[in-house]
Formats: sequence, structure tokens, C-alpha cells
Amino acid sequence: MPSGRVKWFDTEKGFGFIASDEGDEVFLHASALPEGSAPPNPGAKVEFSVADGRRGPSAMAVTLTEPAPSITKSQRKPADDMTMIVEDLIKMLDGVSNVLRKGRYPEAAKGSQVAAVLRAVAEQLDA
Repeated sequence: MPSGRVKWFDTEKGFGFIASDEGDEVFLHASALPEGSAPPNPGAKVEFSVADGRRGPSAMAVTLTEPAPSITKSQRKPADDMTMIVEDLIKMLDGVSNVLRKGRYPEAAKGSQVAAVLRAVAEQLDA
């Protein structure tokens, strides 16, 4: 069974690409992922079968074999930099809290931005 690493995956559009171990680029559609699974992060190791699609090879029956590598402690941002980032995050979350208090969720673009920042900060803290 071919394997490779997820090059990128856009959750809004529902597709991305896999860089196969053989050096090929393989189209990855959300329908090829296991039902109920979270979208793969770039760098995640996957196994898949291949079918010829309209625009070239397409991944089918994708299985996650190894999650994307996280950052190491040596790649962490300095604590002083993280202090400013966390303070900005608190301000951002306060704005989201105000919108939620009004009985609605933030706009999709703002929600995606906040989620991306939260993931980035979580990776730094979890290293």
C-alpha cells in the first residue's frame, strides 16, 4: 500500500495533497478520509490506495499511520515573545466572548483566525 505525508489539506474546501514516498503528488479529497475522523494536519504520515482521477492520481481509503510532527522544545519561541502572544490572544478571546454573550458566534473568518492562533499557541505550550 502506498504511503506518504500530507502536504496540505484545506478543511473548508475539503481537499488537499499528499506527497507520496515515491515522489508523486496525490490528490486527497475529504471523502477518502475515514468517516468521523479529523482532517489531517500537514506532515501527517498516511497510507492510501490510488485511483486515476480526472486530474491525475487520487488517494482512496486513506489511513493515518502517524500524526504530524509537533514542534520540539528547541523550536519554541522565547518566553518573552510568548508572553506578548498570549496577551494578544487574551484580547482576541475577550472579543469572541463579547460576541458570544450577544447570543451569536463570531463570523466564520474570525472564528478560523482565532482557532488557528489557539492551535499555534497550544503547540508552543505543549512542546
